[in-house]
Amino acid sequence: MFTGIVAAVGRIETVAPLGTEANAGVRLTVRAGALDLTDVAIGDSIAIQGACMTVVAKTGETFDVDVSRESLNCTVGLGESGEVNLEKALTAHERLGGHIVSGHVDGLGTVTRFAPVGESHELRVLAPREIGRYLAYKGSVTVNGVSLTVNSVVDRDDGCEFSINLIPHTVEVTTLRHLSAGSRVNLEVDLIARYVERMLSAVPVGRP
Repeated sequence: MFTGIVAAVGRIETVAPLGTEANAGVRLTVRAGALDLTDVAIGDSIAIQGACMTVVAKTGETFDVDVSRESLNCTVGLGESGEVNLEKALTAHERLGGHIVSGHVDGLGTVTRFAPVGESHELRVLAPREIGRYLAYKGSVTVNGVSLTVNSVVDRDDGCEFSINLIPHTVEVTTLRHLSAGSRVNLEVDLIARYVERMLSAVPVGRP
């Protein structure tokens, strides 16, 4: 589990195919940047752009993860070199500064606006309709691994557009600063919203 509070911006340095088949995955070598790897062991989880990955090798400043073709098909930002948001898995004694994040990307959104508004930035994202039902005013959403608060939600024929206010600090210390209209982003909805939906839709015990 994670919190959506990005600990560091790293960089995917190499992308190496794991086979010659069309459905082969890749091995990523990621330079950790300011992320401390001293307490990271082989088999530990690190969220990369919001996607939970397992460390399969590491050095003092880099770590490797294997990404399946399925994961590559369902995410953006993991199949090429470039900057990525990084967060180590949550431990029991840490503050939950963001919200409960599983690191399982629910879908891809498309940025419709990213522009300065006063000292901050407004980010608008068009999410698929199946994700839109989990978005709510002042609720939580994860964009490329960053825990954010939803400011507005508008249902459209082509999906659900939500807006977020990004303070200068968030723009400065995450890869969100590279976004522009048309950028694709990884989205994860609030886990609690999923449980609420299930409880409301489930057939009560004993009822046909």
